[in-house]
Amino acid sequence: MKFITHWTTALLTLFILTYVGFQDPGYKETLRLKSFDYLLGNEEVTPSQDITIVTIDEATIEKYGQWPFPRDILADLIIKLRQAETGIIVMPILFSEEDRFGQDDYFCETLTYGTVIAQTGTVQKRQSNPVPRGVAKIGNPLDFLYEWPGMVGPHPKLAECTAGVGVINTAPEIDGVTRRVPLLMRIGEEVYPNMSIETIRVAVGDPSYQVKADQSGVVAMRVPGYDTINTDANARIWLRWNKEFKTISAASDDFSDAKGTTVIIALTAEGLSSIVATPTGEQYDYVISANSLQTILDGETVKRYDSLIELLIAFTLGLAMIILVRYSPYWIIAAAIIFVSVGLPVYTELFYMKGLILVDVTWILLTFLIVAFHSTFLRFILEFRAKQQIRKQFEKYLDPRQVAILVKDPSKLKLGGERKEMSFLFMDIVGFTPISEHYKNNDDPEGLVTVINDYLNRMSKIVLKNGGTIDKYMGDCIMAFWNAPLDCSNHAEMAVKTSIECAIETDRIKKEFKERGLPDINIGSGVNTGTCIVGNMGSEMRLDYSVIGDAVNLAARLEAATRNYKDDNGKVVPTLYSSYTKEQLVDIKSIEVDKIKVKGKEELITIYKPEENSHDAIKASSNNATNISKGEKNETT
Repeated sequence: MKFITHWTTALLTLFILTYVGFQDPGYKETLRLKSFDYLLGNEEVTPSQDITIVTIDEATIEKYGQWPFPRDILADLIIKLRQAETGIIVMPILFSEEDRFGQDDYFCETLTYGTVIAQTGTVQKRQSNPVPRGVAKIGNPLDFLYEWPGMVGPHPKLAECTAGVGVINTAPEIDGVTRRVPLLMRIGEEVYPNMSIETIRVAVGDPSYQVKADQSGVVAMRVPGYDTINTDANARIWLRWNKEFKTISAASDDFSDAKGTTVIIALTAEGLSSIVATPTGEQYDYVISANSLQTILDGETVKRYDSLIELLIAFTLGLAMIILVRYSPYWIIAAAIIFVSVGLPVYTELFYMKGLILVDVTWILLTFLIVAFHSTFLRFILEFRAKQQIRKQFEKYLDPRQVAILVKDPSKLKLGGERKEMSFLFMDIVGFTPISEHYKNNDDPEGLVTVINDYLNRMSKIVLKNGGTIDKYMGDCIMAFWNAPLDCSNHAEMAVKTSIECAIETDRIKKEFKERGLPDINIGSGVNTGTCIVGNMGSEMRLDYSVIGDAVNLAARLEAATRNYKDDNGKVVPTLYSSYTKEQLVDIKSIEVDKIKVKGKEELITIYKPEENSHDAIKASSNNATNISKGEKNETT
């Protein structure tokens, strides 16, 4: 369980996502393509100056009758377009059979100059008069071209007459949407050009193509006399959808608006044309031919670079987020998530707008967000556990206000051992034996426990109220310290003040004891200030937050020494502290008591007790003294 919730498991998540991204599964490809749809389908649309669509629509069917028309009607349409001084005439229509009306000779005459008709690849191993085109190869592109089992071409008579024959097949992506078209396809060793590239070849009057390939696939292709066309490894180009094409019904007698443009004669009447899915929605199939031709004519092809760069970016961002989550405040983490989530799509859109470069932001963003939220969740779990551990460890011997501060900011707690100047208090009951004997004689050991618990409870409340940490109980002795785990700048003052207040509380207990017929009671407290080691100490089975050092031992020696000194009234001096503590007192005035030698030290230790009027000074400073430390008042509130 600890391994699963360790912060480094986010690294495992990052490596898994990177591996999956490298494998490029279908759902990743679908996400990528859908993001490209936004870029491809949201370009500003402008009117095309190069292409006109002549539609065989419902009005044309009404004028000329049932489709397919006698081919003399199409011949007349071509003549009208020639008279309107149009450019290349493209018919993405398959004329694989002989005209049933016997008009192929007349139709053939009109196909001789500047016309391109269609052929189509088929999944059947059927060769029906396919029309291949010669290709000059640099490298071996054949292994990378789309391949069809068979090809259905135009009727042989028409194939001989027409200036060009182009393939009208599309190459839908994994989700069925057509975004790219292959400019070249193959059957066996023969190469067949797409309708749009065949139109370019007819326009420049060249008999063949040039194709360049390397070990990774097709690099580019070129029609001699025309600019080089950069393709992907499979000889495909991305289509742009940023042009609006003017349309004229084939039933019209005026085609003057088509002057000087390439004309595509397209079937649009209901039931005559296929519908294809595109980034801009469903479109007639002729739109693919029109947009592919327009994309080539514009000479601004969409580019898509190696996805390994995107995987590297995704990995880098994920790794940076793991580190950021580990060491940064939550507001910085939130700001980073928002910045990347908004910035990446904007960055991608700018890349496309400025350079027509498609960048896959989906996997980068998905990797980043999953790793970010996983890392944040792990940090939350770890911090929650740490807070629970702190609460469990300190709630028994720290003031609730101190516990609240540690839970809110665990960084204030340095576990594992730390050298620090602190003040220490040892407090014990003087005259405990008579009380013990009293309950023993009365055969009431439970009563003794009740008395001791009441005493310890009262004294502990004073220690905690003054910001002390109760280290342990040793019978009727209390050991406490200040300036750890939370800083307390006036730790010496607070330790002595606590001792004085405990003496005052003991006077109240004495009155209660007298009323109950119990023996008299006094306390002795020793306070010292010095450097020690504080932190979690113990064994693998049990840890305790405690202190060790000579300064601690001296405080214990001073507590024991209180039995040797009495005031003018014969009472045991309740509080003794060292010169090291006295040096740091501000509000408490001191009286030198003696110079003593304690076990383990060669030099004499000067010891002090507070003046009799110190109670007034403590009362005057009580508002500040009850804070855990100076300067932390607002935080504890």
